Amino acid sequence: MADRTETEKRDLTKDLAAAVRGEVSSAAADRALMTMDASNYRRVPRAVVAPRDAEDVAAALRVCREHGVPVVPRGAGTSIAGQATGVGVVLDFTRHMRRIVSLDPAARTAVVEPGVILDDLRAAAGAHGLTFGPDPSTHSRCTLGGMIGNNSCGSHSVAWGTTADNVRELALLTYGGERVRAGRGTGPTGAPTGLPPRLRDGVKALVDAELALLRTGYPDLPRRISGYALDALLPEQGTDLARALTGSEGTLGVLTEATVRLVETPAARVLAVLGYPDESAAAEAAHTLLPHRPMTVEGMAADLVGSAAGLPEGGAWLFVEMGGASPAEAAARAEALCRAAAADGTTGHAVVTDPAGQRALWRIREDASGTATRMPDGSEAWPGWEDCAVPPARLGPYLRDFRALLAQHGLRGTPYGHFGDGCIHIRIDFDLLTPPGIRRFRDFSHDLADLVVAHGGSLSGEHGDGQARAELLPKMYGPELVGLFGRFKDLWDPAAGLNPGMLVRPDRLDDNLRFAPLPGRPVPVEFGYPHDNGDFSAAVRRCVGVAKCRNEKTAAGSADVMCPSFRATGEEQHSTRGRARLLHEMLAGEVITDGWRSPEVHDALDLCLSCKGCRSDCPVGVDMATYKAEFLHHHYEGRLRPAAHYSMGRLPQWLHAAAPAAPAVNALARTPLAAVAKRLAGVAPERPLPALATETFTRWWWRRRRAAPPAGGRTVLLWPDTFTNHLSPQVGRAAVRVLEAAGLRPLLPPTAPLPGGALPQPALPRLRRPPLCCGLTYVSTGQLDRARAVMRRTLDVLTPLLAAGRPLVVLEPSCAAALRTDLPELLADDPRAPRLAASVRTFAQTLEDFAPDWRPPRLDRPVAGQTHCHQHAVLGDAADRRLRERAGLTGQLSGGCCGLAGNFGFERGHYDISVACAEDQLLPAVRQSAPGTEILADGFSCRTQLDHLGDRPGRHLAEVLAEALGEAEPGRRGAAG
Repeated sequence: MADRTETEKRDLTKDLAAAVRGEVSSAAADRALMTMDASNYRRVPRAVVAPRDAEDVAAALRVCREHGVPVVPRGAGTSIAGQATGVGVVLDFTRHMRRIVSLDPAARTAVVEPGVILDDLRAAAGAHGLTFGPDPSTHSRCTLGGMIGNNSCGSHSVAWGTTADNVRELALLTYGGERVRAGRGTGPTGAPTGLPPRLRDGVKALVDAELALLRTGYPDLPRRISGYALDALLPEQGTDLARALTGSEGTLGVLTEATVRLVETPAARVLAVLGYPDESAAAEAAHTLLPHRPMTVEGMAADLVGSAAGLPEGGAWLFVEMGGASPAEAAARAEALCRAAAADGTTGHAVVTDPAGQRALWRIREDASGTATRMPDGSEAWPGWEDCAVPPARLGPYLRDFRALLAQHGLRGTPYGHFGDGCIHIRIDFDLLTPPGIRRFRDFSHDLADLVVAHGGSLSGEHGDGQARAELLPKMYGPELVGLFGRFKDLWDPAAGLNPGMLVRPDRLDDNLRFAPLPGRPVPVEFGYPHDNGDFSAAVRRCVGVAKCRNEKTAAGSADVMCPSFRATGEEQHSTRGRARLLHEMLAGEVITDGWRSPEVHDALDLCLSCKGCRSDCPVGVDMATYKAEFLHHHYEGRLRPAAHYSMGRLPQWLHAAAPAAPAVNALARTPLAAVAKRLAGVAPERPLPALATETFTRWWWRRRRAAPPAGGRTVLLWPDTFTNHLSPQVGRAAVRVLEAAGLRPLLPPTAPLPGGALPQPALPRLRRPPLCCGLTYVSTGQLDRARAVMRRTLDVLTPLLAAGRPLVVLEPSCAAALRTDLPELLADDPRAPRLAASVRTFAQTLEDFAPDWRPPRLDRPVAGQTHCHQHAVLGDAADRRLRERAGLTGQLSGGCCGLAGNFGFERGHYDISVACAEDQLLPAVRQSAPGTEILADGFSCRTQLDHLGDRPGRHLAEVLAEALGEAEPGRRGAAG
């Protein structure tokens, strides 16, 4: 049977490839990437097709009909109800069909292909003062086709409505190959226009026979998304076929083009934040704000918002955006709304006029679909009842009943969402791993459906029914109207070839759960995964598919890093989500069958820069750098590794051995022998070899100490990381000068434990043992046994020295991040590890925490460059920003990753991607900076990338401050002028 299935799959793939000009694949990796969307569900497709145009779609449908294979259209895969998964052929519209065909500012319309990303359309329309009104929180990556399929809404629906309110015409292909041009209005016979005769006559007959049911069977509320919107076909509704087809989840036709309405945007926007005692009070108040004509009324409670700054007192908040023709008008409208709301019992309010402040608060809301997947205690929470809606005036009572129902079932969740429209988002801590938990999920779903209906609501208020709720539609609409849905589906898709199992004759809501094939017990792993109770499967499950990692551009003013490899390639497998999906399928063992030896997972992780950006920027804290290290450890266990793992992965050993012969090594690096050495070491031929320091930082340190012991002051331990010690000793020397100028007494740790934890003395002879190491290069190449060994040695030496509360000052951000996170997570069984991690400070943090009264020299010049990706993800740069401000260094550093990323950019085969990552943010920021700008780059990789690809070198902040103290060394200068 399996052989027959494989033969059928090969035949299908062969015929599709012959008929379609776009990409066709039935490879395990490509199928694995499409098994899930952002829901609880998983279905394995036979093949994936990326059509180039409508003719490709028609050809793919023809082949699928001939093979009797179903089809599911897919955009960005951010659907939360399972409707973007399929068992047949997935049509991936994100690769090619993403043109804005035309934009007419006068008519305020745009014609788009289904793969157009919403933010791209908004940017194009914004040039004319227009926008597309619906704006779900995934606006930076969701597609118009997906929005039309689900009838998406977003936070501005109180002003501009749902997607259905903004669709003018749809071009579709049915599974049978019929071409449809669906709009509004009827022809001479009273039937909808733009349909082939069979559909035209069938639709008219169905509507004419069921006028009474269509007029009485639908609840009247702004967020009624569930089911087919057949009432839009009523004569008094203008026989709006485009509206009726919007939200049909790809079950009736495949969209190939859409004409959408654009709306005028206000010249200015101001955010009013209203505080309330609790979420029920906020919910009660939301609908009373609608007469003030707000653009948004979004609700969040304290258990989701956390300790965000800029919020007034309260336990829950409404974010209310007001527009105006000028900033003053918008602010006046916001203040008037706040005064009116105060009369109804707010606990406080704030009017946020600063765009950066507004973005920071909106980010909390937009990330909520991810952050809400973890409860305050770290336990998992899931979609499934993500967006039911009730009439806005009923939201307060409904929310109280909803909370009571949660308690009755022993469940927890954090409601938030579109309070002004009566729509609630929530992730609930369902146990979807065990039979009793799944039964509770099912029972709760039925009870909640009854509750929603009792309040006059809709099971779906934004994301569609999919598999999550379609089974329950009879509760909302009754069997007669649901039967009419079935007849409508059969009219359009008699062969049931389009997205079967959704909306009509749906799969059960507890079938196809994506967790079912995962291992029942934790798999043996090396890292501790402290946030997932040591369970690698739970760590991988963190990815719920919201796909923030698929952002092709970083938002204005954002310092985000994730995901540089996706922005460089545009390929799903090189996104954080794609890699997490492949790891999920590796654990499941159905599509990817080689476990830790999987070439599919290896190939996807090969272009992961281990930048750690996802650790902070992913709303659910996926940590792909750690997962990659874990995978590489198992993948190469007992096997020969790539040459780069032996050369760059063990760089600390080689640099220590080569240090005495640094001048000779540097001379050889300038001869033809360097090319041979690079080839043997797995180094990219395009990369120059870095020069070794002729005097290491530690040698300089001991020479200086013996000549002039340091003065008094609070002792801090200065970490002599491999990069500073052997490749950038000038950074260490500069840091010593600045720390001493600040009244601190920096000391280097010895290379072996001293009796009683004594500090190294000036007369102590230089130890011959290898220097201490954070283990970074071993971790990044998955040599975790060696990493653990060097980390334990580091603990042995440092633990007694740190007992007195001394900080460990680390100049290289990647090494600081390794000591802060990798060391305690890899040595989870060693109680000394978290104490060492807690002692780690960056250069700026040390000055702020231990020399708070010191005033740095004033430089008064602008800065450009990049915050190190590891610092952004693990350590934060708030202290650095404050130090720069005190020194008169103005401006912001860019986000992203430099692309060199330690060993990544040096490895053969990675050069082009490394350059593309640098060109994403770092190099443009440096090129565009004004003359006299100081180029800052605290990481050795960042400085090296600038040396290789730019014409303006970067410097560590310590170097810049040391120079300003009048103690600079000759040579390297980072400012341009």
